[in-house]
Amino acid sequence: MTKIALNKSVWKKKDLLGLEYLSKEEIEFILYTAGSFKEVTTRQIKKVPALRGKTVVNLFYEPSTRTRTSFELAAKRLSADVINIATESSSVKKGETLIDTGKNIEALKIDTIVVRHNCSGAANILARSVSSSVVNAGDGWHEHPTQALLDMFTLKEKLGKIEGLKVSIIGDIAHSRVARSNMWGFTKLGAKVTVCAPAMLIPEGIEKFGVKATNDLAEALDGADAINVLRMQFERDSAVAFPSKLEYFKRYGITSEKLAGCGKNIVVMHPGPINRGIEMSSEVADGKNSVILDQVTNGIAVRMAVLYLVSTAKDGQR
Repeated sequence: MTKIALNKSVWKKKDLLGLEYLSKEEIEFILYTAGSFKEVTTRQIKKVPALRGKTVVNLFYEPSTRTRTSFELAAKRLSADVINIATESSSVKKGETLIDTGKNIEALKIDTIVVRHNCSGAANILARSVSSSVVNAGDGWHEHPTQALLDMFTLKEKLGKIEGLKVSIIGDIAHSRVARSNMWGFTKLGAKVTVCAPAMLIPEGIEKFGVKATNDLAEALDGADAINVLRMQFERDSAVAFPSKLEYFKRYGITSEKLAGCGKNIVVMHPGPINRGIEMSSEVADGKNSVILDQVTNGIAVRMAVLYLVSTAKDGQR
């Protein structure tokens, strides 16, 4: 990765829209850059002037705690100015379209728009409509690229590599943008990925991601180096997959007993928010195998890297 990282010409994109559109080298370059910014988060003064004079707008059409706060901290630690727009109190409520909102924000001479939207493809539409950099913070069921990047960064930090690892993604695959970004990212970096869920929650054609699919949790845990446990989105169609949340936990919930039966210290990840007693027990969430809080911490460094790279690429186009 070092040779790639030293070649700054690897990154030329003004936007980050999804890991589907990135090469292995581009993903590695982001992770390498994040490693440099991780050191900043350990300092007494957690700030560098990399984006001084730049303005980053967080445009969130969906509720968010971790992602929005992480992007805000990342931008501020790069010395950028930050504006948070909550759409429930904006002109969106008056019928303004995403494109019009983006163009009006850009008219304020900002530099980067971080967008979360409930419609798949929204970030791509916005990026085609404005000259500012656009970072996808999650769009519908499509992708959540920075979440997958911080997942990969955390696992590499923990185990020293990604290539050759067996990573199992467990939970609501059908409705998860995190799952899609994880599948693109981990497979491109050489991991062997298995997805595990009830049959109703595994989309048709998932083989295109280069992953193995199973409905058997024991099979997904067997030989796994890490598991990424997804939130069950019962507010969507997931409610029909099981007669009760208790039944789901019995079949697919991660417990200490199930992990102990694997004979291996499996790294446990979760993008949050966790539904304790549904996706995993509190003992697992807070246990020695869990790197969930490390993921949250590493999200700042990864998002610093992304904001820095898209900003410098945009400057290079001028």
